[in-house]
Amino acid sequence: MKKLFLDDIRTVDMVYDKTMISEFDVVRTYEEFVNYIEVNGLPEFISFDNDLGLANDGLVAPDGLAAAKWLVYESGIDLQHLKFKVHSANPVASEQIKGLLNNYIKFLNKSV
Repeated sequence: MKKLFLDDIRTVDMVYDKTMISEFDVVRTYEEFVNYIEVNGLPEFISFDNDLGLANDGLVAPDGLAAAKWLVYESGIDLQHLKFKVHSANPVASEQIKGLLNNYIKFLNKSV
């Protein structure tokens, strides 16, 4: 099963070892992220960027936190075994993504 890399600019080898490039599928936008998971299911690992540039209308695009919120609140997918990393340079958003996903996964594991 593949790993998913969400980032509008970076390439996988900018964050991970070059030998890992083939392990990742890359998505550049929130919409591509949602579509990828709806079509392919939850990957074994997700690497999140937060700031995903501008949308086609020139406004700020939905970000990595929006993608994490979609996973938790809208996807309906069991995230109990989700493995992830946040590679965003935005420290506040990084903590928000980590906090949301870690707390939700902890909640799911206590509920079992």
